[in-house]
Formats: sequence, C-alpha cells, structure tokens
Amino acid sequence: MDPSPLLYTGAGLATLAAATLPRLLDRAPVSLPMLFLGAGALTFAVVDPLPDPDPLRHSTVLLHLTEICVIISLMGAGLALNRVVGLRRWANTWRLLAVTMPLSMFSVGLLGWGALGLGTGAALLLAAALAPTDPVLASEVQAAEPTENPDETDDEARFALTSEAGLNDGLAFPFTYAAIAISVAGVAPSLWLPHWFAVDVLWRLACGLVVGVLIGWLLGKLFFSSSWRTFRLAEHAEGFVAIAATFLAYGLAELAEGYGFIAVFVCACSIRSAERHHGYHQVLHRYVEQAERMLTVVIVFLLGGAAVSGLLAGTGVREVAVAAAVLLLVRPLAGWAGLAGGRTGPRERAVIAFFGVRGVGSLFYVTYALQEGVFAEQTALWRIVGLVVIGSILLHGLTATPAMWWLDRERRRKAIENNGDAGEASRTRV
Repeated sequence: MDPSPLLYTGAGLATLAAATLPRLLDRAPVSLPMLFLGAGALTFAVVDPLPDPDPLRHSTVLLHLTEICVIISLMGAGLALNRVVGLRRWANTWRLLAVTMPLSMFSVGLLGWGALGLGTGAALLLAAALAPTDPVLASEVQAAEPTENPDETDDEARFALTSEAGLNDGLAFPFTYAAIAISVAGVAPSLWLPHWFAVDVLWRLACGLVVGVLIGWLLGKLFFSSSWRTFRLAEHAEGFVAIAATFLAYGLAELAEGYGFIAVFVCACSIRSAERHHGYHQVLHRYVEQAERMLTVVIVFLLGGAAVSGLLAGTGVREVAVAAAVLLLVRPLAGWAGLAGGRTGPRERAVIAFFGVRGVGSLFYVTYALQEGVFAEQTALWRIVGLVVIGSILLHGLTATPAMWWLDRERRRKAIENNGDAGEASRTRV
C-alpha cells in the first residue's frame, strides 16, 4: 500500500490540531508538545511500516529541521519582548546568563563525566547541549506578544524566561565548539584553546551581535520609515517578511562565520526597537509563531516516534537519575542562585528557576556536534539528551499552566492590596 495518502492525511490532521488545540488546552495542565509527543510514540508503535526516525541515521535532515525551528523561535522571542534592552531592565536575564548558565553547565558536565562515565569532550558536549532553554515547549511561560503601548511590560517571570532563551541558544555554541575541538585534537589546551578563544568566542560572538544589530536597524528603517512607500512594509501588514528577516540575519552571520543564533535574536530586538508603537510587530510575531508551532509539532512528533523505536534503548537507572537531577535539581538550584539578591520576589524566583525547559535547541546542538566531532559515545549522548528533553516536555508541560496561573493570581492579589489596581499586576513582585 502506498503510504503517501496516509502521510497527507496525518499532516492535515496535525496541522488542524496545531491550530485548534492551543485554544482548547488554554486552561488545562497539558501542552501541545505533550500531545504530539504521545501521538508520535503511539503512531510509530502501532503503524507499520513507517521510516525509522533514528536521529543518528537521519542526522542531516534533523540538523536542518531543528536549525530552522530554533532560528524562527529566536525571531519570535525577540519580537515578543516589549522591554527596552538595558542593564537594569534586563538585570535578571544577565544574571541567568552569567551565573545560572555556567553553574548548570558545570553541574551537567560533572554528572556526565562522573555518573555516566563520559569522556571529557562528550561530557562538555552534554553540558553545552543541555544549556539552551526553550520556552516554546511550554508556551505558558514565555512572553505572549508585542504590544503597541510601550508602557505595557511583560511580567518578570515570562520576560526573564523568554529573553534568557533568546540569548542562551547562541551562547551555548562556543562550548559546543570546545567539545568538538577536544574530541578531535585532545584535551591539551595548547592544541585548541587559542583558536577557540580567538575565533569561536571573540570573533563569532562579536560578528553575530554586529550583524544582528545592523540587519535589524536596516530592516526597521525599511519597514517603518522608508522614503519609498512600496518598501514601507509595515503599511502592508505582510507577516511572512519575518521569515525573510530571520533567514537574512542568520545567513549573513553564518557567511561571516559568526553565530547566526545571536544575530537572529538581536535582529528581532532591533526591529522591535525601531518603532515600538506600531501594530506591525504583532503581525510579524503571529506569523512567526504559527511557523514555529508547525515545526515544533513535526520535531516533537518524530521525537516521540524515536523514543519507541530505539532512541531510549538501554536506558538504565543512572541515565534516569541524571535526567531527573538535571530537571529537578541542577536548573532549579542554579536558577535560584543566579537570581538571589535580584529584582524578583520569592515566588517569581522559584518559577523562573524551575522552568528551564530543554527542547529543540538541545537536539540541534547534539546533532551538530556529532557530525563535526569524533565522539565514541554517540548513542549514550543521544539517549541522555533525548531523555532530558522528553522529561522536560512532560514535567514542564504538566506544571506550566498551574504555576503561571498561581503566579498571576498572587500578582493580582498583591497589586490590589498595594494600590487597588489589578492592572498593575505585571509590575508587581511576588
């Protein structure tokens, strides 16, 4: 039997579900990725024959699929943030990147080396792959959408988690390159450290930042204030231009051997800052959000299929214990340490620390590194990364809606107690 009609039918049902389920699940403690993870597992378990979704066998396809999903999600994250970039305004973001991320990576690397017996390069790769956070897989904890009123701001939890995810997706790349270098050249620093620091850290980061700023500034001028009305795209409400901006920033940064992930997020923030009062940002963001949702559905569906087709084969108590430690101990403790003494209340701090969602970025990094480096522990790395991502989808998918509902309720209650205005809840610390 030709499987094509079945695949088209499934694609149609999946697309329809991706459009309708988020509204149906608005208040339910169940996320869209959870459902498609289960659907993928069920489909590949009972429908025969289907292609084997082995990530090692189809690494090239998975690499580009996750790559596109990540850069589109980064554009969406940057466009969604209403807050102007600044040291104080983004203070919690800088804390999460400067304290929480290194602490998390160090802890995960130790777990990989000590508990799982990975080599130095593989342990560092595990730490780098599990460094990016991904609120896309638990959309309740990310900033909703841009607003036309610059005085409106995201609450601290959603803002911190979204902005952190926008930047740490790119900041994990230098450590991935370090793991690749160690796997090829060896652990002796003299063999890889000078080139890594000069090129993979300084040049690539600076290049990504500069390209993102320049492309975002140019596109912002074009969209909102071009002297040629034809090119003033904000007046035409063409949402797909967000994809053009994403690919342009990413492609130019990569051509210059910079970090395209950094460039895309910075580009989105630059476009957002070009004209904060315009509703065109909402048009761009909604288009990106829809594309991102479809790609996420495909990846999570295949991840569910891979989980029942051999990805988790051989999983033992140690792997389960390490995955649980990453989700329940490492990120929450590192997040709390990073935010200690900052501008958050204890409830906000707990939510931000807990919701370090691991997702598509982790799948991209492990796929990329295994193609570029020489790692003997490929199966073990995929097993533990897959276990953490699946665990994150389930754990954070179940808890995101209740946690954010509780946090929003406490903000409204405290705002009313303080000044009688529930509209000030987003600015209230709890």
